[in-house]
Amino acid sequence: MSAGSGAEIAGPGRPGRLAALALGAVGVVYGDIGTSPLYAFREALRPAAADGLAEAEVLGVVSLLLWAIVLVVTLKYVLVLLRADNRGEGGVLSLVALVQRARPGSTLVLGLAIAGAALFFGDAIITPAISVLSAIEGLELVTPAFDPYVLPLSAAILVGLFLVQRRGTGPLARWFGPVTALWFSAMAATGLMGIAAGPEILAALDPRRAAGFLAQHGIVGFTVLGAVFLAVTGAEALYADLGHFGRRPIQIAWFALVFPALGLNYLGQGALVLADPAALANPFYLLVPGWALPGYVVLATMATVIASQAVITGAFSLTHQAMQLGLLPRLTVRHTSETETGQIFLPFVNLALLAGVLLLVAAFGSSERLAAAYGIAVSGTMAVTTILFWRLLVDVRGWARGTAALAVAPILAVEAAFLAANLLKLPDGGAVPLVLATILGLVMWTWWRGTRQVSDQVRRQATALASFLPTLDQSSAFRAPGLAVFLTSDAAATPPALLHNLKHNHVLHEHIVVVTVETANRPRVEDADRVAIERLHPRLDRVRMRFGYMESPNVNRALGLCRRAGIEVTGLRTTFFLGRRKLMANREIGMPLWQDRLYILLSRLAADPSDVYHLPRDRVVELGSRIAI
Repeated sequence: MSAGSGAEIAGPGRPGRLAALALGAVGVVYGDIGTSPLYAFREALRPAAADGLAEAEVLGVVSLLLWAIVLVVTLKYVLVLLRADNRGEGGVLSLVALVQRARPGSTLVLGLAIAGAALFFGDAIITPAISVLSAIEGLELVTPAFDPYVLPLSAAILVGLFLVQRRGTGPLARWFGPVTALWFSAMAATGLMGIAAGPEILAALDPRRAAGFLAQHGIVGFTVLGAVFLAVTGAEALYADLGHFGRRPIQIAWFALVFPALGLNYLGQGALVLADPAALANPFYLLVPGWALPGYVVLATMATVIASQAVITGAFSLTHQAMQLGLLPRLTVRHTSETETGQIFLPFVNLALLAGVLLLVAAFGSSERLAAAYGIAVSGTMAVTTILFWRLLVDVRGWARGTAALAVAPILAVEAAFLAANLLKLPDGGAVPLVLATILGLVMWTWWRGTRQVSDQVRRQATALASFLPTLDQSSAFRAPGLAVFLTSDAAATPPALLHNLKHNHVLHEHIVVVTVETANRPRVEDADRVAIERLHPRLDRVRMRFGYMESPNVNRALGLCRRAGIEVTGLRTTFFLGRRKLMANREIGMPLWQDRLYILLSRLAADPSDVYHLPRDRVVELGSRIAI
């Protein structure tokens, strides 16, 4: 559902629908940030407690957590970025598409797109591991006998989670909202109990406590800042999931339930540690009454699975957008819902994420150690989003550069401080997401550069379509009955497959359609704008098909829209021709040899074009050629 449709359905006359959307947003949008209290306060306070734990340290860290949520999540994402939508869709690549519309071909925007997407994947591989581990570790407090089973049980839950992805999220999604709402309510309740036992913790609401802590603790305060960032790591999901629920439901969910619950729980944990410093071992679970602890662990496990699900589906969505924008090869995409186009499954991405998550669980072994690797990728993504928002203000909204810079400077300064603080984690595992993001960034850059190079090679060797048209009248080639559809990336050139068919098979069909598929800088394209038809010859039409970057290009269906222009698409009388390219590395031209080889390897991972464009396999003919890159 797009933001626009969500806003329309959830208008003043439909308060029940608005409440339902807000409940859904609680489960899908806030699953990640909702599990941060499991470990964020504990990891943030530990560096400050190395030389003893005083009241100032506890109040300072709680204040930092609360005001980080206010500045980064509430101000930047909930109040500002949710208004920067691309026809109802959000996320870093939607922001890129908005800016690219005003600055096509910008190298800076391309670089930010690659950096933002790569860093997101660096986060996506850590979130399921740390979330599930932190929840299952609560079993150790029920009885130490569970200690040997924490890692195997965490791995089993993660494997099960990834295995069910092929079935789609629809059957599970209806439970996400109620379960996560119960989770936030339970956190709020235990937080209130902690505050009631130690109301002096309310002094942490004063932002001067946060500023004073940083001023007094020097490098330790900087280290704490890196752990404080764990409390806002799910903020990007707010923007990325904008299209699923719309702005109003997401904002209502935040202010009515999520924000109060998070604030109360952090205050409650702080009150507990003020009263008993030993509770720092696991303040989240020790805040829970003993009789409720087993149920709390079960609820926490469910919440972390939901949080992990949100990140996994986000990775599927971002991969799909990156493919459509030309940053990744077209991988196999399977739609898991007949009604919701956004519910997709990418087998290769799912397998790669599972392998990465299990490796992290085995290598780090606990949420405490894994927290050292967490935060760098997300803080980098947030900084990229802020820079892109500055470009949006300048290039799309028409703001003066200086005014736009002043508007984003406070948030960018906060995020830069978080990023710098997280960089201190590099020796303790923080390099993991950076290495992963670097590899993925290199892959995306190679694919984008290699694809442009191949297109340039094909264009240089191409025959202009205008110069080919007289051949239709002059050629003595056999006139085959029916319709021949040739897919090509260059609308001005004669498709190589058409030339090969004429040269080697001596065949020209009665009616020829040359199809070019384009990706628009918007999420979806209406059917009325889907196809543009040019009659270049009585026997040849050129058709430009446009699809949004969140759509799967269904060429066969789009051809049906051409009937109004007199193009007869008649089932078995229609044949689709594809050009198959065999790439060969050449050190003398283009990219370095190693990058050529990487591009060739990536091209082998690409899905069959028949699947990508939804062509009927029994009516597809492929004709190949060799291209040196």
